[in-house]
Formats: sequence, C-alpha cells, structure tokens
Amino acid sequence: MNLHAADPRADHHDGYLVSQPQAWFAFAMTFALMLFDYIDRQVIVSLFPHLKTAWALSDKQLGALVSVISIVVAVGGLPVALLADRYSRVKSIVVMATVWSLATISCMFTRNYGQLFTARAIVGVGETGYGSVGAALIASLFPKRLRATLMGAFFAAASVGSVLGVLLGGVIAARWGWQAAFGVVGIPGLVLALLYVFVPDYKTVAMAAGGTQVRQPAGTLLQRVAGALTSSRTLWWTCLGAAFQLIVVSTIWAWLPSYLNRYHGTPPDRAAMQAALVVLCGALGAFVWGVVADVVAARRQRNRLIAVAVLAVVTLLVFMTAFGTAMPANQQFLLIAFGGFLMTCTVAPASSVVFDVVHPGVRSTGAAVLSLFQNLFGLAIGPFVGGAMSDAWGLQTALAVMPIFGVVAAGCFLLAARSYEAELKRVSNVSIDAAPTAAPAAVASA
Repeated sequence: MNLHAADPRADHHDGYLVSQPQAWFAFAMTFALMLFDYIDRQVIVSLFPHLKTAWALSDKQLGALVSVISIVVAVGGLPVALLADRYSRVKSIVVMATVWSLATISCMFTRNYGQLFTARAIVGVGETGYGSVGAALIASLFPKRLRATLMGAFFAAASVGSVLGVLLGGVIAARWGWQAAFGVVGIPGLVLALLYVFVPDYKTVAMAAGGTQVRQPAGTLLQRVAGALTSSRTLWWTCLGAAFQLIVVSTIWAWLPSYLNRYHGTPPDRAAMQAALVVLCGALGAFVWGVVADVVAARRQRNRLIAVAVLAVVTLLVFMTAFGTAMPANQQFLLIAFGGFLMTCTVAPASSVVFDVVHPGVRSTGAAVLSLFQNLFGLAIGPFVGGAMSDAWGLQTALAVMPIFGVVAAGCFLLAARSYEAELKRVSNVSIDAAPTAAPAAVASA
C-alpha cells in the first residue's frame, strides 16, 4: 500500500503516514485507553467471591456480568465503526472513552444485581467499537511491515489492563469494599478522553475506485461497504478463527481466580494476583506472537496464519494437561501460565490479516466485523458457557473441556491461509492521506 503523508516532515521512506513523533503519540494514547478499557471491563472478575456472598449469585449470573459487555460491543461495533470510517476516528474514540468511564464509576452506586447488570451493559455501550477503531487508526499511521507487531503491542494492553483490573479489584475490595473498586478505576479514562483530541487522524478514503468524493448517498455507500467486506473469504475465516480462540482466552480470564479459590483454598485477593500473572503472560504472548507473525510472513505471507493455527492446537494440549491431569499445585500453575502465554497467539495476526485484505476506506468497519465475532462468538461465550458447565459438572472439568475450541480455531486459520495472498493484491495500490491534526506544535515536533 502506498502511504502519502500530508506533513512534509513525515518519513516517506519507512511508510509513516504522519511524522514519527505524531504516530507514536497516537499509539501511546490509544494503548493507554485500551489499557483502561480492559481495567474497567475485568475489574469485576476479582469481585466475584464478594458478589456471590453479598447477593447469593450463581456462577451463570456472575459470568453474565462479563459476557454482557462483549454482547453489547458485538451488536454496536459495526455501526459505530462505519460512522468512524466515514467521519472521524479520533472524535468517535473521545466519545466512547467518556461514556465507558462514567458508566464504570456508576457501578459503585448499584444496590442489586439488576442495577449492576444494567451499569455493566452501559460500560459495553461506551466500549463499542473502540478496539476496532483504535486498531484501524494505528494500522494506518504506521508502516505495513510493523502492523502485526504493533497490533500485538496494542492488544497486549487488553491483557495488561485485565491484569491491573483483577489486581486492583482484589486489593481495593479487601480494604474498602467491592464498590470502591469501580470508582478508582473509572476516573483515569475521563482524563485520557480529554487528551485524545490531540491525536492525529487520517482522511476518510473514497470507496469508489479512483474516486475523490467520500460523501456518497447512504444506499450507495452501504453497498460499497458490504461489497468490500463480503468479497473476502480470508476476512470471514480469520474472524471465525479469532472468535473460537478467544473462547479459550475469556474462559481462563474469567474463571481462573475462582478456580484457585475453590480448588486450592487461595484467598480471593491472592487468587486474583495469581490469575493476574497468567493474564500478564498473555499480554507478553500477544506481543511476542505478533513479532513472530511479522517475521515468518517476511518469507511468505500465509505463514502467519499457519503459525497461529499450530499455536492454537498447542494451547489446547497445554490446558487439557493442566486441568485434566493430577499434578502438584506449583507445577500446575506453571503449566497454566505457559498456556496463558500461548493462548493470545491469534490476537495480533488476526487483526493484521484483516487490515491487509479489506479496503482502507472501511478499515474500522472491517475491524468491527472481527470485533463482532471476537466479542459475540468468543469473549461472550467463554465466561457464560464456562459458568454453565461449572454449575453442571464442576469448574475444573469446565476448564479442561473449554480449550477444545482451539482446534476449531486452527482449522479456520488454515482455511483463511488459502485465499490470503491473492486478496492482498486487490487492495495493494489504494492510498491514504493524513488529516489535519489538532495536536499542539510541541507534540508534532517533539
């Protein structure tokens, strides 16, 4: 893809759309918001023991408090991303961050399960489309050769945020009660939302071949968007594969603290800290496997999809061994941590593949399709189905069985690899330009 920078200081040789300081400022801000997105989303996991005691909730009800956010994000992601693609990615992110931060703070004032469930759903409304819009912005400002690496770093923020959310929730609840945890983690997002207005954006890209008019009749625009998305088999197989692997990830994230508490007698705050270490391994894995994907793709592009298919199967074997066989607690925890490092192997490569094969004019929308699958068929299923299986057969059995979805994920990635390289060529000549930025001169020239 040819990237034409509007700023004469931008580095044309390495393919940055704006100057490198502007690009890295955008990445830092987008990473920070992703961090607090998942702090706000996952803080409740470490509060499960407190909520179960306070309101006599079932595991299915507790899992629903996590799954509802993913369902709302999945339902609203496409329209939000479509608006962001056609108007402004930066302004959309500012609004989203403000809404989810305020909704998180409101959770501390709830007095029953229904109120908390509603507040969590509103958190999901704010988070709708953020990951896809933010990822599309990063993918467009930086060179293509860094795409999987940057996606790995960006989505690692989800794992790091989950770690901090679980840690902070456990520590704060132990000292000041579970309600206080929501207030503490919700405030920083408001500050970041105000600062995000200084992030550079890229101009809306015309959907018509060789066209310059980006404001088209709604019917024509929707037809072009639908055509750009439905014509890619690689996109759909990649989305399915990413979703099935995230069933494994979300199950471990949601239920590991409870598993450690129930089966090893670990106090809730310590269980939260141990589970956080596993999630942190996932953050490292998301970055490492993104780098690996870029390295193996240098020889042949389809290798990135083959690599993640293999890693998904290895993840299954590790978790089935950890939860399905008898072993000392310390040895089991090390094996679970290794599985945590492996299980995020698909996050960065899947996003990179989607950005590679969709038209630049619908990058946020293409990422929203991926997000829809990841949230509705991945993140939403893991905690809820895992909780239902736990109610029926016990939590240890549920954690041993749920990773089987990794085999299905591997099959989907192998099918995506068959059409990936051919579809890369279809959008290789579409160019994009930098939009005027509100960033102060100090940021632009730093």
